[in-house]
Amino acid sequence: MRRKQQTAAKAASVALPTPFVNRLRDQLPTTSGPCLEALNGEPLTSIRVNPAKPSEQTGERVPWCSTGYYLQERPVFTTDPLLHAGCYYVQEASSMVLEQALQATGLLTEDITALDLCAAPGGKSTLIRSLLTTGSLLVANEVVPARRKVLCENLWKWGAPNVVITGTMPERFRGLTDLFDLILVDAPCSGEGMFRKDPYARQQWTPGLVEQCARLQSEILAHAWACLRPGGLLVYSTCTWSSAENEAQLTRLLDLGATPISVELMPEWGFSPSAELREGAWRAYPHQVRGEGFFFGVLRKPGDRPRSAPHPGRSRSEMLPVECTNWTLEPDGHCVTHFGDTLHTVDRHHAQRLHQLMSGLHMEAPGIPLATWKGGRWRPHPAWALNSQCRTGAFPSHAVDQTTAQRYLKGEVLRAPGAHGTALLTHAGHPLGWLHGAGNRWNNPWPPNWRIRMQVP
Repeated sequence: MRRKQQTAAKAASVALPTPFVNRLRDQLPTTSGPCLEALNGEPLTSIRVNPAKPSEQTGERVPWCSTGYYLQERPVFTTDPLLHAGCYYVQEASSMVLEQALQATGLLTEDITALDLCAAPGGKSTLIRSLLTTGSLLVANEVVPARRKVLCENLWKWGAPNVVITGTMPERFRGLTDLFDLILVDAPCSGEGMFRKDPYARQQWTPGLVEQCARLQSEILAHAWACLRPGGLLVYSTCTWSSAENEAQLTRLLDLGATPISVELMPEWGFSPSAELREGAWRAYPHQVRGEGFFFGVLRKPGDRPRSAPHPGRSRSEMLPVECTNWTLEPDGHCVTHFGDTLHTVDRHHAQRLHQLMSGLHMEAPGIPLATWKGGRWRPHPAWALNSQCRTGAFPSHAVDQTTAQRYLKGEVLRAPGAHGTALLTHAGHPLGWLHGAGNRWNNPWPPNWRIRMQVP
């Protein structure tokens, strides 16, 4: 509990901006007091577990998310091997309500093409990917290179197939007309909903920042709307309460003929329907919802959406090197792309869509990395050890306890007699990473930027 108290004290040490307080009192004339008090309280800790990587989790369920849990205390997540294995993601509870929004779209039972336009660090991308059908394709986009590296790490550790990662300014997506069935715009915002847990959010807030964010959001939404298919669904969200950044943004699309989609939330959850829109938009305030501040709305684009038809193209399994064919569960089902010195893969029925994406966007990863050319041969990529399509039985398995797993995650060499070939290191039944034998030791290819750098308690 002490870490939560320290976080709350650090945030509360920065006074809430006076213009924000005055505006909140206008927005919440009868409950602004409890809301302001809550903003100086202790933030909650919550995680969302990976349904594809079951692990024992204890805690109270987040009622609006089938895989969300509140934790009584905030552990040192960085040193937990199960976090690095992709068994769960640390995510703020209010934002998990996007599960309800995605369910309301009616798209989660068919294979679709989805876009998370402002995706880093990956919490909402991993949520989307868990809810989509296995055959759906998710494009996760992030403009800032450093944040894009974190996005790659989190999505690859999550371990789902059919994920493409791009680093493209939103306006470049306008050329991909009518490509996406579903788009999430979790827009950059002034961050008012994070005031309880983030002192920097308080420090940087000004009325000018709100105006700046509103202009940027309007531009992003215009580009997203252009590449959404007729009849497609757009989910818009922020972690702020400014009407200029929320309802005003959706109103522009309603004026273009968008239809709001009703999302049914249980009254006891504490979310407030938007007072400015007819339906389809909700707000979360920390004095009413067990989470931080949040806003979301769902809109349908005019027109009839044709069902996404598969575009198998020509089988490209011949591009898969012979030594790699045993590494995947479906060696004939892949569209494999040589990208730099790494092979990336998506299901072959996404071949045509992948070609469209690569022809118009800055590509970070055209699929899940399978293998990297190193030392004159193909070696399995670290992301492949964590992916559901990895044929783990093709490799010797080396199970380790938590202490050894932490040493591995710090990048240490593991001493062992008779270490030869490539083995898969596992912890608590979950694949974690590769080991390369060197006689009396296992060399450690765990990526340097993924390593634990803090002192392990």
